[in-house]
Amino acid sequence: MKYFLSFGLLCNCLIGFGQTKIAGRLTDTKNKSLRGASITIRNSYDGTTTDSLGNFLFTTNETGDQLLEANISGYSSYSKNIKLEGKEILLNISIKELITELKAVVITAGAFEASDAKKATVLTSIDIVTTASAEGDITGALKTLPGTQQVGETGGLFVRGGTATESKIFIDGNLVNNFFYSSVPGIASRGRFNPFLFKGTVFSSGGYSALYGQALSSALILESTDLPDKTSANIALSIIGAGAGIEKLAKNKKSSWGLTYNYTNLWLAFNVIKQRRDFYAIPVDQQVDGNFRIKTKGGIVKYYGYVNWSNVGFRTQDIDSLRLKDAFSLKNLNIYHNLNWKEKIGKGWRVNAGLSYSTNMDQIKTELQNNENVKLELANDSLFSAKNADILNKGQYAQARLVLEKRLKGLNAIRLGADHFYSKEEYNYTGLGGFKFTGNVKENLTAAFAETDFYISNNIAAKLGTRLEYSRIMARWNIAPRASVAYKFKDNSQASFAYGLFYQTPESKYLPPLANNLGYAKAAHYILQYQRTSSLRTFRTEVFYKKYDNLFKTAGFREQALNNNGYGYARGIEIFWRDKKSIKNLDYWISYSYLDTKRDFLNFPSEMQPSFAATHTASLVMKKFVVKWKTGFNASYTFATGRPYYQIRKDASQNNYIYDKGRTINYNGLGFSLNYLPNLGKTKAKAFTVLVLSVSNVLGQKQIYGYNYAAVADRKLPILPPSKRFVYIGCFISIGIDRTQDAINNNL
Repeated sequence: MKYFLSFGLLCNCLIGFGQTKIAGRLTDTKNKSLRGASITIRNSYDGTTTDSLGNFLFTTNETGDQLLEANISGYSSYSKNIKLEGKEILLNISIKELITELKAVVITAGAFEASDAKKATVLTSIDIVTTASAEGDITGALKTLPGTQQVGETGGLFVRGGTATESKIFIDGNLVNNFFYSSVPGIASRGRFNPFLFKGTVFSSGGYSALYGQALSSALILESTDLPDKTSANIALSIIGAGAGIEKLAKNKKSSWGLTYNYTNLWLAFNVIKQRRDFYAIPVDQQVDGNFRIKTKGGIVKYYGYVNWSNVGFRTQDIDSLRLKDAFSLKNLNIYHNLNWKEKIGKGWRVNAGLSYSTNMDQIKTELQNNENVKLELANDSLFSAKNADILNKGQYAQARLVLEKRLKGLNAIRLGADHFYSKEEYNYTGLGGFKFTGNVKENLTAAFAETDFYISNNIAAKLGTRLEYSRIMARWNIAPRASVAYKFKDNSQASFAYGLFYQTPESKYLPPLANNLGYAKAAHYILQYQRTSSLRTFRTEVFYKKYDNLFKTAGFREQALNNNGYGYARGIEIFWRDKKSIKNLDYWISYSYLDTKRDFLNFPSEMQPSFAATHTASLVMKKFVVKWKTGFNASYTFATGRPYYQIRKDASQNNYIYDKGRTINYNGLGFSLNYLPNLGKTKAKAFTVLVLSVSNVLGQKQIYGYNYAAVADRKLPILPPSKRFVYIGCFISIGIDRTQDAINNNL
C-alpha cells in the first residue's frame, strides 16, 4: 500500500508537470469582444469557448510544437504555432470580420429591388398582380412607388421629371424596345409582359449601374425565371378573354419548355361599361409565347419569345369643328426574341451573354368623318385635309451583349463587357391626294463598360463604374462615370450616396436627315438615401438632384431636333414605408414624392414645369388575407396634385410662345380587388383556382390628364380616361402546382 501511494503521487506530479495553461482574449479588428468562439489545439480534444468578454482559459496535456486555432462564424479563421512546455501562454487574438451577403451593407441608392432572396425589399410578382390599381401590369404596380408619376394619357414610366422615353426596360440585360403596347391618342398603354415571367426586379429611379445606358432618368431591370419546380399547366378565363399555357419539366430536371396562348377581346366589357369613345373596332389582342430552359454544367441557357397581334379603332369629337368626328385605327404586329446564356468558366469567372431581336409594325389610319361616319375629303382646307392619312411605321431592333464577372475575395467583384445595338425604323406617310412622305433612321450604337464592387468591411462598400458609348448616326462618343457608396449603422440601417452621368440619343422621330450636328442629351444624378429594412418592415427616404444639359430643341413643320441648347433640373424628396407587422395579417405601404422640376426642351419657349410632372404624389396600398373566408382584400389609393398644361403657338417670326396655360384638377383614384381561393385546404385537389374581382376608380372620381387644343379657335377639350371606372372578373386555374399557399404567404 505504501508503494502504491508513492506511485500515485509520482503520477500526479508528472501530469501536473506536463500540463500547459493557455489564456487570452479574442476580439475583432475594432477591439470588440467575440463571444462563443472556439479555441482549440488542432488534432486534440483540448480547448474551450470564449465568454461574453471574449476571454478564454484552458489547460492541455499536449506537449511540443502544436497549432492553436480560433474559429467563429462570420469571421476569418486564426491559427498560430505554439510550443507547449508547461509554461503558461498568454495570447491576445484579433481576427477580421468576414464580408458576407447576410451581414454586408447593400448599395441601394436610387434603386428598389425584389428577388428570391430579397422579397421584403419591394414588390414581388404576387405584389404586382394583387396591387388593386395595377390591374396585373408591372409598371402599374411601380406607379405606387415614390418617384413615379400618374400619367394616364399615354404609356410608359415617367420618373423624377423625365419623359417616358428617358426610362428604359431590360430583360436579362437586353433592352426591350417595345415593352408597352403601341400608344393610341389619349389612352395609356399597358406592358406586354406577364409579371410571373420574372423572378427578380430592380427598379432604379436614378443612379443605376454602368452596365446599362441610354436612359436619362431610370432603368427597370427584370430577370426571367429559371427551370420550373415541376410540370404544370394553367388556364385563365375572364370577361375580357381567355388563355392557357403549359410548362413541361424534363424527367432529369435539367431542361424545360413552355408554351402559352392568350386571347383578349373587350367586346363584353365595353358593352357593359360605358365608354367615352366610340369604339367601332373593339380592342382585340392575341399573343403566343414560348420558352425553353437548359441547365448546363455550370449555368443555364434561357430563351423567351412571342408573337403579338392587336387591333383597335375608335371615333372622337373633332375639336376644330365640333360637328365632325375624328376616326383613328391601329393594327400592330410585334415579335420579340431573347436568348441568354450564363456560365461559370473557371477561376472565379462567370460569363453572361445575350442576344435579342424584335420587330414592330404599326398600321395607323386617321379619317375625318361626318355624323354618318362617312369619310370627308376637304381638299381645299389644309387643316381638315391633314386629318386623313395612312401611316405605316416599321422597326427592327437587335442587341448583342457580353458581360464577364469575376468574384474576388469576399463579396468584391469586377464586371466588364460590351453591348452593340442595331435599330432601323421606317416611316411611310400617305395623305390626301396621294401626298407621300417616307424616310428611315438607321443606328448602330456600341458600348463598353466596367464596374467593380468594393467592400472595405461589412459596414462600408462602394460601387465604381464607367460606360463608354459611340453613336454612328451622330458620330460622337460619350463617357459616363458612375459611383455609389453605402455605410451600415449599428442598428442595421444604412445610408447610401450615388452620383453618375447618363447620356441619351434623340428619338428617331426627332432626328433630321443629317444628325451629326447633334450631341447626346445629358443628365447628372446626385442621390442621398437612408434605409432601414427588416423581414417585416421597410423604411427608406431619398433626396435627389438631377441636372439636365444638352436637351434637344426642335423646330420646323415636323418638329425635328435642331440643336442641343435645352437644359433643366429635377429635385425632390421621396419617402417609402412598408409594414407587415403592426396590424395582424395586414400588409400595407405608403409612398410620397415631392418633385420640383423645370426644363427647356423640344418646342418649349422657355424653362417651365413639363405637363407630365406633378409636384406632390402619394399612394397607400393595403392587402389583407382572411384564411377563414379564403379571400384576399386589396385596396390602393393614389393622390397627385394637378399637372400643368400649355398651348404653344408660333408668332409672326415663327418663335414659340405660350398662348394658354393652366393646371388640371388634382388626381384621385381608389382601386379595389378581391381574390377568392376556393381550393384552399384541399390537399388532394388536382387543380387550384383563384377567382378575381377588380374595380378601378371605385368612387368614380373625375380624372383629367390634360387638354387637347383646337388648331385655330380658342377651344380646348379635356383628356379623360376611356371610362369612369373599369370592372374585371377572372378565373385562374393552375394544374400540377398549388399556388394558393404562395398567395397566402405573400399576403395575396
